[in-house]
Amino acid sequence: MCRNKMAVEASSPAPSQSRRSPRDSGFSSTSRSANSRSSDPQVSTNTSAALNSASTFPSDFRLPSSVATAALCSSLSNLRQSLPERPQIYDFSEIRAATNNFLSKRYSSASSSQSWRCFLHGKEVIIFQRLIRRSIEKSGLTAKLSVICRSHNRSIIKLLGASISGNQIYLVYEFVSGSNLALCLRNPRNPSYTVLSTWLSRMKIATDLAQGLDYTHNMTGQGSNLVHKHVKSSGIILTEDLSSLNARICHFGAAELCGETEITEEPPATGSRSENRNRQFEGVHSYMSPEFQVTGLATKKSDVYAFGVVLLELFSGEEPVKFKYDKASGEYLKISVVETAKDAIGGEEAEKWLRRWVDGRLKDSFPVAVAEKVIRLALDCVHVEADERPDMRRVSGKLSKLFLESEYWSTRVQVPTDISVSLAPR
Repeated sequence: MCRNKMAVEASSPAPSQSRRSPRDSGFSSTSRSANSRSSDPQVSTNTSAALNSASTFPSDFRLPSSVATAALCSSLSNLRQSLPERPQIYDFSEIRAATNNFLSKRYSSASSSQSWRCFLHGKEVIIFQRLIRRSIEKSGLTAKLSVICRSHNRSIIKLLGASISGNQIYLVYEFVSGSNLALCLRNPRNPSYTVLSTWLSRMKIATDLAQGLDYTHNMTGQGSNLVHKHVKSSGIILTEDLSSLNARICHFGAAELCGETEITEEPPATGSRSENRNRQFEGVHSYMSPEFQVTGLATKKSDVYAFGVVLLELFSGEEPVKFKYDKASGEYLKISVVETAKDAIGGEEAEKWLRRWVDGRLKDSFPVAVAEKVIRLALDCVHVEADERPDMRRVSGKLSKLFLESEYWSTRVQVPTDISVSLAPR
């Protein structure tokens, strides 16, 4: 009779507590492990006792299913945190509360716009205040934010949202701990020291910046190719990750949201001519391309020009433009990093002048052939004619290749550290 009863249970489609649903995959390995240990009498006794105690639960209760559901919810929560957030349009009252009605200490004096470091919706953020060049409706702001906030690149500081009050827009960016590139290259407290003390570290920074700007120009999606406009060494943050320095670009999407990339018809200005001119040429003059100085319109080519200046600044360690007093004439002479780079590359004994031009804090330890290619690429970026400048996709590709060549050079010239030297007499 026992055989017949077991045969009926095996052929019955009714669910049995001793079976597991095929969908309970989270515990399939546990069931197999229990079956493999069924030859042990003690394990079998414990398993039977556990199953008997489980019979007090309702027949539709599935412990593995509930645990698997909890695990699935945890996985979905982690996935949700990794997905891009929806663009956030903050109420102006939230901006005022976060900045203590704008009485909090300003974050940095390096930026031309006012900024505050604060907490908003439980996140540490940086809020920048900028002037809107043209009026924008809330629907238009939402559409632009949906593209900009959805953009993700490791070389770009993420924009979280914005708020508008009058003719001012408040851009909310994630806070990134680090120091700007200009300060890392020229620390007024210790001019002889820099964290960028190797050629490879500077090539890494150059490659990061090129990839971030290439992403801005060509890969933001939906045919919306953005222009940055605010490329400068003080707008680049260096962060440390896994013992390596990485570069991240600030102010992503600011020019687009403020209307700085379009020429619009505006009513005649009531201010003086000097005020209007200062307003048109807002920005750092040494990073402005010749056509930008004439039109005041930011383009991809003007971004390439500014990047070329940053590249020369990075490898020389010098300011884009500085003034030096000439005792003979009694006047100050203007020294441009672009002109000194041209002199170092174009004259006789190019290698000698190139070694003098490259930042001396590298201690003459760099691949000269690669350095010459990098400087020539930077000079192509600062060409007077906009059409003669390469696009950022080509620049990024060349720098990535030169970075690999620099890695090979670094590996080849690396001094072994496992050699012991003894000065004792033999």
